[in-house]
Amino acid sequence: MSMLYSVSPDGERFPLPDTEDYQTEFARLERLAAEQRALGREVVVVVGVGFVGAVMAAVVADAEDAEGNPTKFVIGMQRPSVRSYWKIPLLNRGLSPVKSEDPKVDELIRRCVHDKKTLTATFTYDALKLADVVVVDVQCDYLKEDLGNVRNGRADMAALEQSLEIIAQHIRPDALVLIETTVAPGTTEQVAYPIMRKVFRRRGIESDPLLAHSYERVMPGRQYVDSIRNFWRVCSGINDEARDRVVRFLSDVLNVDEYPLTVLDRPIESETAKIVENSFRATILAFLHEWSLFAERNGVDLIKVIEAIKVRPTHSNIIFPGPGIGGYCLPKDGGLGVWAYHHIHGFEDDIFRITPLAIDINDTRALHASQLVRDALRNMGRPVAAAEVLVLGASYREDVGDTRYSGSELLVRRLAEMGAEPRVHDPYVDHWWEFEKQDEYPSPEYSWKRFFRNQEKLKELRVEKDLGQALAGADAVVFAVRHAPYLDLDPDEVVARTGQPVAVIDCFGILDDAKIRRYFELGCEVKGLGRGHVKRIKDEVRAGGLGG
Repeated sequence: MSMLYSVSPDGERFPLPDTEDYQTEFARLERLAAEQRALGREVVVVVGVGFVGAVMAAVVADAEDAEGNPTKFVIGMQRPSVRSYWKIPLLNRGLSPVKSEDPKVDELIRRCVHDKKTLTATFTYDALKLADVVVVDVQCDYLKEDLGNVRNGRADMAALEQSLEIIAQHIRPDALVLIETTVAPGTTEQVAYPIMRKVFRRRGIESDPLLAHSYERVMPGRQYVDSIRNFWRVCSGINDEARDRVVRFLSDVLNVDEYPLTVLDRPIESETAKIVENSFRATILAFLHEWSLFAERNGVDLIKVIEAIKVRPTHSNIIFPGPGIGGYCLPKDGGLGVWAYHHIHGFEDDIFRITPLAIDINDTRALHASQLVRDALRNMGRPVAAAEVLVLGASYREDVGDTRYSGSELLVRRLAEMGAEPRVHDPYVDHWWEFEKQDEYPSPEYSWKRFFRNQEKLKELRVEKDLGQALAGADAVVFAVRHAPYLDLDPDEVVARTGQPVAVIDCFGILDDAKIRRYFELGCEVKGLGRGHVKRIKDEVRAGGLGG
């Protein structure tokens, strides 16, 4: 038996498969595929059952015809690595490998595995031999070498390129390969196609691979499933046949009646659409950083300014940036476009100004939040060094448990570098792997810890679940994420729990003026990103106290 184990987030150990397990596993899949084909169902292999792939696999497995009969049989395939193999046995139990606030995720996976029996998971690449359609959900990350300088980075294409070669080695010539991964524009036609065509020729296959691209717009949180099934999609194919096949496939599994497909002529167009879409949003957020600083220094409440502007319908999408822009897409996607221009398309000039600058601003905004913590404590006569600083919120956006590239991570790292003792509370996050496994997560040598000193002790950081206990003894409280449980926190209760007046830092416009005033009345110090009017409230409270 193998001595290597894959450990789930809950601590369950799963031995990795031995050599003899592969033959048995493929026999199981062959039998299931034959049974499903006899029922008139397409066999779909989803490569990668992570954040996108696991739920996409379930959405496809749940597809039905007009009479309510399942039309697809899905095999979710994950490479049997120590880091990820645990996802396979969990999926086969009908359990989601992805923690989600959307109750539909668990329900959907359980139904497809146990009731419909249209979903299974495997570790063997031989599953690809059975596929009518292959959906590729393998990560294509962008690795940054410097903090705040996206130009000094590169697309990490190795895993995707290796997967495409393996897919080409196994699939039937007429299988459709749909790349869902967000990739550098040009990848499908100038990277994937040559790789797969070369393998096809080695196999004696004269036809070209049927390649298509359609990016996902997955949103974590309570709309997780709907953001896949009930949302607009853009797609394209490398030729007419591939385009027709991907339109037919997506029309089978998505709600295209209410959310019609947008079909583009070439994959580079759909690839570019995803990059421009996310770069646009990142730029709006970065734009407000400088106005946030302006507001702080000139007595302006940027939250009120934004709300006033949003009354105008043409500006309703203006967004307050908070303490940095996280999630998997916005911090990196523009970098994929800049990198592709030089390294896929071969241009040497520099046409990009706004896109990389926006990413750089967003990546470093949280550093300013740490300065506000320092300044608030200093105003109370306390040094930030050795201060107990409670960060409320680890995830990158409200009411989700996704910590990828969150502004809170950067804030914690800078606070630790400054000598503070950070702690964290988040009702949606059980493990903050960026700290607990910072030597290997998100990948070896690419943890953000490399940009800061004094980081080793953060391996011991754990997400506290009891808010009252988390508050006890805190010197500073940072409202870092707009989680619902934080919106109605009463200042009197916070100070009672901490046991002393505290420095309060509002990173996301959570506190209204009445709460800000009450914190000052209780002897606290308050700072806020973009909230320059706070000093005016402080002066009024202090003047009122003197007058009494």
